[in-house]
Amino acid sequence: MLAIKLTPDVEERLKAIAERTGRSQSEHAGEAILRYLEDFEDEMIALERLDRPGRRWTLDDLERELDLER
Repeated sequence: MLAIKLTPDVEERLKAIAERTGRSQSEHAGEAILRYLEDFEDEMIALERLDRPGRRWTLDDLERELDLER
């Protein structure tokens, strides 16, 4: 279980969305947190890859490798 403190403005916005959609505030908050985590994890992966440059593939390289040249 997680308890978070929201600013009154954010709490009101979340409440309004919940009422408008018929879903609970917890459902919306959970979905928002999940989306944030996925985006943040993607960003971390991208930054790690920039720190460890390896082989870079262009679209042309991939098409040639897969024999998909146009």
